[in-house]
Amino acid sequence: MENKSFWIDKFNLESYESLNENITTEVCIIGGGITGITSAYYLSNKGVDVTVIEKDFIASKTTGHTTGKVSVQHGLFYKYLLDNYGVKVTEKYLKANLEALENVEEIIKDNNISCDFEKRDSYIYTCMPQKYKDIEDEVNICKQLGLKASFEKNIELPINIQGAIKTKDQAQFNPVKYLDGLCKVMVKNGAKIYENSQVTGYKKVDGKYEVLVSTKTGVYKVLADKVIVATRYPIFNFPGMFFVKNYQELEYVMCVEVNKDIENLGMYLSADTPAISYRSVLCDNGKRYLFVAGNGSKTGINCDNAQNYKFLEDNLKNIFGEYNIMYKWTAEDCISLDKIPYIGRYSILVKNMYVATGFKKWGMTTSNIAANIITNKILNQSDKYSVIFNSNRLKPIKNKEEMKNMIKDTYNSLVKEKFVKRNGKRYCTHLGCELEFNKTTNTWDCPCHGSRFEKNGDLIDGPGQKDLKE
Repeated sequence: MENKSFWIDKFNLESYESLNENITTEVCIIGGGITGITSAYYLSNKGVDVTVIEKDFIASKTTGHTTGKVSVQHGLFYKYLLDNYGVKVTEKYLKANLEALENVEEIIKDNNISCDFEKRDSYIYTCMPQKYKDIEDEVNICKQLGLKASFEKNIELPINIQGAIKTKDQAQFNPVKYLDGLCKVMVKNGAKIYENSQVTGYKKVDGKYEVLVSTKTGVYKVLADKVIVATRYPIFNFPGMFFVKNYQELEYVMCVEVNKDIENLGMYLSADTPAISYRSVLCDNGKRYLFVAGNGSKTGINCDNAQNYKFLEDNLKNIFGEYNIMYKWTAEDCISLDKIPYIGRYSILVKNMYVATGFKKWGMTTSNIAANIITNKILNQSDKYSVIFNSNRLKPIKNKEEMKNMIKDTYNSLVKEKFVKRNGKRYCTHLGCELEFNKTTNTWDCPCHGSRFEKNGDLIDGPGQKDLKE
């Protein structure tokens, strides 16, 4: 049960062969999650020759471990945007996400993708009196921006809340089924997908990119005009240097069976700390299960406590009574220092390489924004939203505390710890940071940049690209 995602266990995706020869393509997309596959879908629809390279299998990482909420209400975020960036940026961020929500629904309808897409109202609530005004302010700002938002004193969950913001006409779906549908469409368009194929590096050859791909049968080359890095956390350290602009958070997820009617349950997220979220999910046998997720922290932090699921379990007991745990897993997400995703050129120093990262746990809409921005750039078309997601910005002043923590963690791991005896300690294959052992998941987690490894040293998630060695 431990660390087995409901989405991946319950639904079989189409499988694809590994790369077994050198190939040439117009666009090489690294990463078979929702961002990479959506980009491939849009580009292949435009007649572009696209190749997707996936280290494991489609939707095996972030997309296959998400809660699948397709919403423009990204926590209490619009006041943050307004206070830090002004009205124009805030309006554009909202409009970009509204269009993304519409785009996802349109893609599903146009391609007849069966992925349990359901309209639901979204709620952000607080049980803390001191956060009452935060909810009230967010409601007022959303109304000013034209969003269908309202202040609610009561919600359908039996929780004594101080207040909630309700956003109408949001959605939830099965992200794995959605990606499976997209893959089938793009393959018909001529796109190629290779699984169990790990990108290990690249070099420039006569103005093109020679991407090196390792499989069980050897190392092969993909010669591409353009490259999209869609790996959640960018796998190339230079020249983008996203390791000083991003950090990762790990949260805990459970799928449970409850004895209450949750057929029409809305989507819920608390604004309190630690956060917790709820949504219902439809299984193919017609049953409704409940997703509960939260108690997150920066990856590599709070590893000594083996009870990270207990917070979720205690809340479940209080709200839903008796329950039966069907699945438990973890979800990791990448967050930029200023909370706005990086979408666009990988670096001003390289042409024709693109990146999308730092989605702040809201990848179901942000992935569509990213795919559209990058598609427009590749096709040399104008884009009205790329300016606010500029991937080459660096404004750590917007998050001084996290920048300070990142510098401290990196110093301790890269410098200080090199002068002490290792005593069985293990170090990340990304940049050598000291790993922490997570007693809940029995994994080695990196507090600097979020790489994760199995207890035996096998790589789970990057940016590290190699297994641990004794």
